This record gives sequence, structure tokens and C-alpha cells, in this order.
Amino acid sequence: MYSLFQLVYVIAHRLVEGIQPVLVPLCFVIAWATLIAGSWSVWAAMRDGVKRAQRMHQIPCADCQYFSGSYLLKCPLHPKEALSEAAIACRDFESAQLEWPKSSP
Repeated sequence: MYSLFQLVYVIAHRLVEGIQPVLVPLCFVIAWATLIAGSWSVWAAMRDGVKRAQRMHQIPCADCQYFSGSYLLKCPLHPKEALSEAAIACRDFESAQLEWPKSSP
């Protein structure tokens, strides 16, 4: 029984000695590939987040005079589209900023 364990140990030791010259460069390549893949995924997530934020900032609802700000009824004209991407091209948008009447001379 002892000789079987000795034989397994000798085989494992020889196997490790045979793989060792390839193991260090392989681990080096795997480590750098993991870092590059992780960095790429973080970059892609940030890029997609910025694109999404830019798209959401095109929604004009908050500046519309019909926007109520109430969570029950945000917009009386288009309640299902209010504050969504469907509201970007809203045909009923009217600015909530006061417009001064033009004076005639």
C-alpha cells in the first residue's frame, strides 16, 4: 500500500516538473487576458450607461407646461407616455417657461 502512494507521488512530481516551464507563461497570459476582459466589460458598461443617460435627457416632460409632477397623473394629455422614451417626440410639448409678450412700437 505504501508503494502505491509512493508511485502516485513520484508520477505527480514528475508531471509538475514537466508542466512547470509552460505553467508560468500560461498563467501570465491568462492573468493579463482576465484583466483586459474585465477592463473592456467595465468600459462597455460605462459607454452604454452614458448613451442611455443621454437618451433619457432628451425627454422633455419635466419642462412641459402640462407636466404636473404628481406620481398619480404626470401628464393629462399622454399619461402612458409621460417620462418615457415615447415622449421624446411629443407633439403636444409646450415649454413651461414664461414667454414675455412682444411689445409693439
